[in-house]
Amino acid sequence: MRNKQKGFSLIELLIVVAIILIIAAIAIPNLLRSKIAANQASAVGSLRTLNTSCIAYSTSYGQFPAALTNLGPISSGGTASSTSADLIDSVLASGTKSGYTFVFTAGASNQSYTITATPITAATTGQNMYFTDQSGVIRTNVSGTGATASSTPIG
Repeated sequence: MRNKQKGFSLIELLIVVAIILIIAAIAIPNLLRSKIAANQASAVGSLRTLNTSCIAYSTSYGQFPAALTNLGPISSGGTASSTSADLIDSVLASGTKSGYTFVFTAGASNQSYTITATPITAATTGQNMYFTDQSGVIRTNVSGTGATASSTPIG
């Protein structure tokens, strides 16, 4: 008389592990693409926020900000001023958010500005580069060089 076996055989466990590895091989690249798409969408949203904040700053102070930090939060107990207008959060005011670096450049006499957004690592954080200025139009470049005023506007 033969005893009934309890548990799984080694072959059955190997089959389960192989199935899990196949599913992981399919899912991981999709996850990375989703993360890149989310970072790129966040960069566009951040540029829209910066454009709106620059317009609000210009309305209040008669010129565009001299630096990105001028749009940032006020120090504790202070009030909003031209050096800390409290229009954006401290993360965006630092110039780095969601895998992108934002560079703000003030124009002559602070009557214009440009902002560029470039991915920190193109392979893992984003592939598009973005540009905007006081016109409010956000432009993108996917060729690997920085986006400029002549790049394609996003739709």
